[in-house]
Amino acid sequence: MCVCLPDVLITDKEDEAFKDIDSAFLVGAMPRREGMERKDLLAANVRIFKSQGRALDKYAKKTVKVLVVGNPANTNALICSKYAPSIPKANFSAMTRLDHNRAIAQIAAKLALCPSQVHKMIIWGNHSSTQYPDVSQATVEMGGKEVSVGEALKDNAYLESEFVNTVQKRGAAVIAARKLSSAMSAAKAAGDHMRDWFHGTTKDDWVSMAVISDGSSYGAPADVMFSFPVRISPSGEWNIVKELELNKETKERIEVTAKELLEERDMALSVCED
Repeated sequence: MCVCLPDVLITDKEDEAFKDIDSAFLVGAMPRREGMERKDLLAANVRIFKSQGRALDKYAKKTVKVLVVGNPANTNALICSKYAPSIPKANFSAMTRLDHNRAIAQIAAKLALCPSQVHKMIIWGNHSSTQYPDVSQATVEMGGKEVSVGEALKDNAYLESEFVNTVQKRGAAVIAARKLSSAMSAAKAAGDHMRDWFHGTTKDDWVSMAVISDGSSYGAPADVMFSFPVRISPSGEWNIVKELELNKETKERIEVTAKELLEERDMALSVCED
């Protein structure tokens, strides 16, 4: 079925931008500038996402799906959700799909495969340098069968060091190369994220999304937006993949990124003014 775009509305008025929308891509955020303290960055973004949360609460459909791309994305998504109390918290997410795609691309390139042949990648935690790209569950299609990434690569030293560092620091590498943050790859990831959220994941795979944590999964604290492996139903309901066996290193990495998210949350909430 061919669906045409009937029109485009360009506006700076919240009542027009958010009226009866089905999805929101919140891209704009205050970037960190030279000499800016972390608390100042969070304070600037609190003002932005308080306003957008209130606008969503007032004008958007209660079923709206909200994707926060602007950094610090996880904490911005949390603040936005807090100021839209009539919309379920499950309807807010932050984008770690860019990291997910980058991790898949690294493995695919290493094995001379197509990215579509890499499955069950996981990004844990925050969209920051503390995130943990985890291949312990990941598989690849090789020689007509599904094999683990570890078995296919046979290079634990690479997986434990260079691979993790490359994915964690890819954003900084892009900025260093082009003097600007990611553009096309981030747009592609946002499209991937929202497509899967609306249409569901494939039966034998999952994706990484930063979603609200209730404190019951993999040691992630409650009341933060934490990136988990999730499966999404055709109706758009996401569920965290449960009962994965995690090794000691993964648990330690989750603890580090969780600590950062708690610090960000508490700092952001400390500058909230109702």
